[in-house]
Amino acid sequence: MVELKKNRLLDCITFFDNNFMFQIRYNILVDHVDYFVVCESLFDHKGKEKKQNFIWKDEYDKDKIKYFLLDKPFPKNSNPWKNQAIQREFLLNCTDFADNDDYIFFSDPDEIVKPALLKNFELKNKYGIFMMDCFNYKFNLFNPYESPWEGTRVSKKKNLKSIDFLRQKIKSKNLRYNFYRFDKEKNIKIFHKAGWHFNNIMSAKEISIKLKTFAHSEFSGEKFTNEDLINSRISGHKDLFERGHKYKKVELDNSYPDYIIENREKFNEWII
Repeated sequence: MVELKKNRLLDCITFFDNNFMFQIRYNILVDHVDYFVVCESLFDHKGKEKKQNFIWKDEYDKDKIKYFLLDKPFPKNSNPWKNQAIQREFLLNCTDFADNDDYIFFSDPDEIVKPALLKNFELKNKYGIFMMDCFNYKFNLFNPYESPWEGTRVSKKKNLKSIDFLRQKIKSKNLRYNFYRFDKEKNIKIFHKAGWHFNNIMSAKEISIKLKTFAHSEFSGEKFTNEDLINSRISGHKDLFERGHKYKKVELDNSYPDYIIENREKFNEWII
């Protein structure tokens, strides 16, 4: 009997500086994906030079992590969104080792797919979206306003036009458009209750740096990046961006990743 070739799973992210979240991601997914593909740039999305931040921890299986460094400056007169797209396309080019039928999962670094969904994974549609519960500041501080969060996208390599297309054009709302809207991709599978978006599980200082450097430049001013203000919003369980959101403490139960539950004491700072 001829053994069918397995479609490999590639967990792909762009990386800025959050080694804490990558370590969590690694431990949750290491037994469920074939490779982690990590792309870091020596320039932030505003074009400012930064240091190389990725840390190879002793526990990491170096054969499973494919790390790539983009050391070329972004074009002059570019903008943060174009620079983000450039880094994403560099990442896609780094998957040239993948076969056409391998699955490319692209996530923001704080979006993690439930491992149970990856067992014998098969996607019959061209694209998939993983809808996730969203948590802010703490692992168990639930954000009902942005849940379900449209997080990780997936496609077979042969169907992937670009990473930016996957993130910007593959959306659940496409399925609500009339059939004659051929400009809206509708060959999409929605995976419900499919993971966790652990947003801003970091210190006020780290959040401030993130806001000053990421593509959403409308949030990069002192009004949002002041560390005292950020700390007050964290302690008050309030939204960073003055939208009136107040987050809700929930119990750390078996809906969470085993790795977090089993290491509760280790992550005590990030649990309320």
